[in-house]
Amino acid sequence: MTSAAQDSLRPYTLIAELTYRCPLRCAYCSNPVQLKQLGPEMDTEQWASAFVQAEALGVMQVNLTGGEPLVRDDLEALVAAARARDLYTNLITSGIPLERERLERLRDAGLDSVQLSIQDVDPDAAARIAGQDAMAAKTRVATWVRELQLPLTINVVLHRENVSRVNAFIALAERWQADRLELAHVQYLGWGLLNREQLLPTADMIADARTTIANAQVRLRSRMEILAVLPDYYADRPRACMDGWARRYMVIAPDGRVLPCHAAHTLPGLSFESVAERALGDIWHHSEAFNRFRGEDWMPAPCRTCEQRTVDFGGCRCQAFQLTGDAGATDPTCSLAPAHDLIVKARESAISGAAPINAGASPIAIRNPRLRRPPTIG
Repeated sequence: MTSAAQDSLRPYTLIAELTYRCPLRCAYCSNPVQLKQLGPEMDTEQWASAFVQAEALGVMQVNLTGGEPLVRDDLEALVAAARARDLYTNLITSGIPLERERLERLRDAGLDSVQLSIQDVDPDAAARIAGQDAMAAKTRVATWVRELQLPLTINVVLHRENVSRVNAFIALAERWQADRLELAHVQYLGWGLLNREQLLPTADMIADARTTIANAQVRLRSRMEILAVLPDYYADRPRACMDGWARRYMVIAPDGRVLPCHAAHTLPGLSFESVAERALGDIWHHSEAFNRFRGEDWMPAPCRTCEQRTVDFGGCRCQAFQLTGDAGATDPTCSLAPAHDLIVKARESAISGAAPINAGASPIAIRNPRLRRPPTIG
């Protein structure tokens, strides 16, 4: 990619991973599988400096996430620092641990919106996935968010056990008067890939969910936005992961490393620099890692000549690596990819291994001992 083309790329959203610590242990967690090599978390001043530099680059929104950002004692100060740069601040949280008084302090510090994650509408099923029963706490948090007049997004990660309950998730979001509902299937990276056999739904399950979602989008279009993200494994072409490598999004990990996406640190041969050691603008525009998969020069066949190359940008680099061992390969979810058979076999395994959702015990419950979970990080 030419220098002029690089300079034209502007990050609109900063995903600030404030910590990897979390009280939950979800089996599809985006936390790194290996945590031993990670450095200490950035402190308040370092994050505040990062927000200043991000705003100068053109960032307009910061998603405060983790792990669980609520475990940071300085979260109010971080919200205030983002607000001081006129950044729209969105808290992405499990709601644990949270009290109403703290949520009020966060609002007063400048918090603009809350995105609350829900594992399931069934408390027992939610506890199996998250590692603890948290449904009552989440219900309280949703009530507080509405009382404090903050916009509320409900986020649900869909998988084989809960995909049949899409209608119940929609009903829950209605009861909670959510402004937005995100129904996103598990992305099979990290812990999600390790548990793919237990989590991947069948095509029929997804088709049923799509019909339910489409009907609800029409019925609720004037009251609640419903966003559905379907799994790559059942698409003919991959999605534009993060809108393309290092094009519109940037992630800052808890230790300060600047990444194009959450899982980029898993790719071999790339060195991601810390905002605590190099200016954020230099990293975004000029670092070798950020430019590695920008543009089209890196693309192999069939991506290089595909008319979709400026739409999907070759798909997900992390998915390509985790499935093929080559980060430069065409994303195997693409039906034209040389390694697409890996996806076909995974789908076939889902068909043969899936028990009926209403068979008395869910597939996750049947296979629960086989689920691998992130370690508890206190």
